[in-house]
Amino acid sequence: MKIDRIHHVAYRCKDAKETVLWYQKMLHMDFVLAIAEDLVPSTKAPDPYMHIFLDAGMGNVLAFFELPTQPPMGRDPNTPEWVQHIAFRVKDRAELLAFKAHLEANGVDVLGVTDHGMFHSIYFFDPNGHRLELACPDPEEIAKIAQADAVKWAMLEEWSVTKRAPKHAAFLHAKELGAA
Repeated sequence: MKIDRIHHVAYRCKDAKETVLWYQKMLHMDFVLAIAEDLVPSTKAPDPYMHIFLDAGMGNVLAFFELPTQPPMGRDPNTPEWVQHIAFRVKDRAELLAFKAHLEANGVDVLGVTDHGMFHSIYFFDPNGHRLELACPDPEEIAKIAQADAVKWAMLEEWSVTKRAPKHAAFLHAKELGAA
């Protein structure tokens, strides 16, 4: 048995229509489906919702639930806001920079470009407070992935014992940290 792929990833939103319009305008995603019920199908709980689905490319689907009878959305106060995010891949650095300019021209605060060695990223928030990342491959992505792949188990083992960042893959952020 093996998982084929992710069917969809679902998050909560404050306003379904605002969310659809924002993702269409800012990330050029198509609105593909809406489902609304008064009862949750899996639990049968009386909890009206609007469930929207957006095409995130290549069969990937990003979904949201608007839950008008639930308390306002919040964040886990013990998790830094940079941790939980959705990352989308774009073709190349030119497209990444075009998205950055497009987002900024539409009033979105964008952090980056950040060089992660294997890929480069920008970061920003959607109107629901979800952190988003757009990432493009580095020209040396394949070689760097092979290097990182070779040390992943050693890194995981060291981390599990020490809870300190192993340095096996420090080469990935060497340029960003001024070491290269």
